[in-house]
Amino acid sequence: MAESAVSFLIEKLALFIEKEGNLWKGVCGEIELIRDEFERMKAFLECAESSEDDDPELKVWVKQVRDVAYDVEDILDEFTLNLARDHGDGYLHKIKLSINNLKARQHLSSKITDINIGEGHRRYRFPSYCTEQSASASTRGTSWYDLREDALLVEEGELVGIDKPREELIKWLVDEEPGLKALSIFGMGGLGKTTLAKRVYDNRQVKAYFQSHAWINVSQSYKIEDILRDMIEQLHGEIGQPAPHGIESANSIRLKQIVKGFLQQKRYVIVLDDVWNSNALEGIKYAMPNSSFCSRILITTRTADVGTGSFNQSTVYKLEPLSLEESWSLFCKKAFHGNSCPPHLENLSRQILKKCEGLPLAIVTIGGLLSTKDGQEWEMISRSLAAELESNDRMQNFRKILNLSYNDLRCNLKSCFLYLGVFPEDHVIECMRLIRLWIAEGFVEERERMTREEVGQRYLRELINRSLVQIAETTIDGQIKSCRVHDLMRESILSKSRDINFVSFASEQKVELHEKVRRLSIQYTCNNALKQLNLPSLRSLLIFESATSSSSDEQFVPSGCPLLRVLDLGGSSLHKFPQEIPVLFHLKYLSLRGTKVSIIPRSIGKLQNLETLDLKRTLVSELPVEITKLKKLRYLLVYSYAKITPFQPFCDIMGFLAPQGIGALASLQKLCYVKAGGGRSKNTMQELGELCRLRRLGVTDLKTDDAKELCHSIEKMTDLRSLNVTAESESEVIDLDLLASPPPLLQRLYIKGCLKELPHWLPLLNNLAILRLRWSRLKSSPLIALQNLPNLVKLDLTNAFDGEKLVFGDRGFPKLKTLILEHLENLRSVSMDGEVMPCLQTLIIRRCRQLDWRSLLVVTRGLTLLKYLRFREMPEEFALAFYPYGSNRMRKGILQEYYEEVMGRNPEVYFSWWEEDQWVRYDLSLDCYNAIKGRVMNRVEVLPEV
Repeated sequence: MAESAVSFLIEKLALFIEKEGNLWKGVCGEIELIRDEFERMKAFLECAESSEDDDPELKVWVKQVRDVAYDVEDILDEFTLNLARDHGDGYLHKIKLSINNLKARQHLSSKITDINIGEGHRRYRFPSYCTEQSASASTRGTSWYDLREDALLVEEGELVGIDKPREELIKWLVDEEPGLKALSIFGMGGLGKTTLAKRVYDNRQVKAYFQSHAWINVSQSYKIEDILRDMIEQLHGEIGQPAPHGIESANSIRLKQIVKGFLQQKRYVIVLDDVWNSNALEGIKYAMPNSSFCSRILITTRTADVGTGSFNQSTVYKLEPLSLEESWSLFCKKAFHGNSCPPHLENLSRQILKKCEGLPLAIVTIGGLLSTKDGQEWEMISRSLAAELESNDRMQNFRKILNLSYNDLRCNLKSCFLYLGVFPEDHVIECMRLIRLWIAEGFVEERERMTREEVGQRYLRELINRSLVQIAETTIDGQIKSCRVHDLMRESILSKSRDINFVSFASEQKVELHEKVRRLSIQYTCNNALKQLNLPSLRSLLIFESATSSSSDEQFVPSGCPLLRVLDLGGSSLHKFPQEIPVLFHLKYLSLRGTKVSIIPRSIGKLQNLETLDLKRTLVSELPVEITKLKKLRYLLVYSYAKITPFQPFCDIMGFLAPQGIGALASLQKLCYVKAGGGRSKNTMQELGELCRLRRLGVTDLKTDDAKELCHSIEKMTDLRSLNVTAESESEVIDLDLLASPPPLLQRLYIKGCLKELPHWLPLLNNLAILRLRWSRLKSSPLIALQNLPNLVKLDLTNAFDGEKLVFGDRGFPKLKTLILEHLENLRSVSMDGEVMPCLQTLIIRRCRQLDWRSLLVVTRGLTLLKYLRFREMPEEFALAFYPYGSNRMRKGILQEYYEEVMGRNPEVYFSWWEEDQWVRYDLSLDCYNAIKGRVMNRVEVLPEV
């Protein structure tokens, strides 16, 4: 964390010196000296933070460096804040402003002069550490390999949950498919990758199948020459021959030639254990002959994409955590020496086990620790696992294994990862919210041809690929929608990151927090608890309010936090916009999402540095004209949804009335949702054309007369990725055919309203991934025009077609994964003309009451990858045709064969109806069949013979 704090400060100092060119020379000189000193320290910190746990003196020094970096940042921010507080016009004000500026600069000079960062540099002999870093690295490597060797020596009886993956990998190894193939066993540290690979490698069938075998430990500090020498010695030693003379001094080219010559006519298996990056594989791949002898390379790694580009035929095997049953079995083996769990400890045991989330090393380590403790100590460990990770000697090795992945991260990625510690346990994090928070904190910067959002998405993907963050949900086109942190990884974050605090307030409890706390998240449970906080260095405040709080008059913003950059009050019981917010000059991120706030005051215009304003799911329907003063605003989210019912109203998204001058917000990248209706309708649509940097736009209440101006504005948005347009009513016709040149990068298009015809430009959108047409009421089928879209993965047709038949043309929709047909009142049949939708996995049909189940069965037979069939508000007779019980009289001959072929692929099939104000789901069980049949009988109808 110190390294990232220093990096951020260096950038800030450089900008400050450039901006304050008229600053007194002495002060400017002091700042430049501090910047230079921190630049030298940054190089040292790159190798220091990975070793501070093993060196108490170094740990203190790193902490002091971080604290000083934060102090300097606070001084600069306070200076900027003092200058920004001066407002007004006139001669007297200018005199006052000059005096205040002079005082501020003198104050800055005094504080900067007091900063001394050289003492720790000398006292803790840090330069000598850097000259010896190679030796230290060697020591760390020895410790790590001791741990890995332990994993190789685990007794077979101690293993749990290994049988299935072992058999799968053995089958892959001996599948007799010719050529060289590679497989990466991927997963987070402590998941058992090495143990699994060793059991596979030692298997008798594997030993007999391959002529040559080698197990190579790679690690983070590998050398290609050492890997090749180890391989040569093992391969020759296996057949009782000495290694060729001179390999100790041979270069990598010669070593590769020796390996390749030895393996050229052999069927071989090589295990590369603990590979951290693809460079190691690139360095040895040309020594691996690709003959017809069915040779295999098995890799263990914490990074998902290692190996995928180094070998032509490569596969990734994701090692899954243990199941609940397997976890419990392993836990009892360790905590109770193989005996059953005592009843009085079962609830506590399961709470502790939940934190392990199926991670074998965690279960073994914590179980072994608990085996020596009494019941009272178990409770204490359960409550403060982060402290145990930091202080308990028996947890040190496990902590080191967790920290290895962290230590391997780049500076900015470390900051992004540690920031996840502000979220509560088990919290699912919306990914775009997380990325915007990272941006506000300064962890993510723009790169050439990449926005900060794209860089943030890349950072998140890398953390996921390294098994540090888990995917909670993805969108249909593969985008990460939400994520979460492994509970033990979060505990490790909290033990490592000293500037993050997570606090749960009890009723009227006084909480003592150090004034240097910079990031604080609160489980909010009592009235006015924030009033007590005086945290002058606080930069981020996130409220995760519990359901048990709170009155509407609570003070949600502490007054003693003038340097806040991030304020997230989402989900709190807030009713009024807090009057303390407009004085937060440095604020970049403000979220009131899900609160009862209805009015945004004119003072919002004071937040000159605001980049994100999130008012989603609030009662705000209009913004003051002062919002147009926020020239740095990038994300403006102001909308809410209608209550979910079985029959959604046409206007289910409520947007906001934009003030005059909305086009002045030239930095906007996301704007959702602007009302086109109102007195300024045409002017608003015209002003949108000035927002040329928009990447996502949502417009509601569009009238026929507004379409032309909107189309002209959209033509100027060449970076637009997502467009959502909703008409004012079902009967309002919106003519989007007026759009002459659509945004070339458009990936998502949502149109809701009556269309005379499908826009001519829509089939030309080669980047389009998601298309939703609702209430279009097209007279002719849109399928032929859309079927050649090369990247379309989701198509939603809701009340979009008035015809009786949908025909899917030959080779249509090559990448489509999800198809939704809803409320097509006249639709009677669907059919395919040739091979169609080869990638379709999910088919959802809702309220298509005339649809013949026979035609659908014929179509689904051709969808070989179909995994999910969902039906909602369909006739009960339609549903019964898909049950195996007593339905043979409905499905005869070829229809029965088709049915058996479809169901033989085991798709998940569900039917849903709205019952007593909720959706009730039915699967294909006998009980559900009888329940649906009972619904038919209750209508006093006779099931028709078919």
